[in-house]
Amino acid sequence: MKNKALSSVLQNWIPKIFSFLTALFIVLAVRFMNVNDRVVTLPLDVILPEDYTAVSLVPDTVDAVITGSDSIIYLVDPSAITATADFSAVAAPGIVRVPVSLEYRDDIYTRDGLVVSAKPSSVRILFEEK
Repeated sequence: MKNKALSSVLQNWIPKIFSFLTALFIVLAVRFMNVNDRVVTLPLDVILPEDYTAVSLVPDTVDAVITGSDSIIYLVDPSAITATADFSAVAAPGIVRVPVSLEYRDDIYTRDGLVVSAKPSSVRILFEEK
């Protein structure tokens, strides 16, 4: 009994693998064919430390990339997304890099399969002592 089951699985294995890979490609192509990006420029709220002065340029905007279906990404209100870079924990002079934090109502975006990310994902500033 085991030999018949094994031989039926292994018989014509090349067409079976080819059919599986073709089906997988079709599913992935249909799934990701509708996915597009919308890029929106947002004001960046930069929180600077009290004991240090920023020597390099302090960025004032960041791009938010909204990824999802065409029919949904243009319904997102960019004013509902806030971008923040918090440098308040700086403890020494030099170049400091912190991630850009995007705040939005998470349930709205994840329910519809949207992904929101910052571009660039981090900001760096050169600081000196006051």
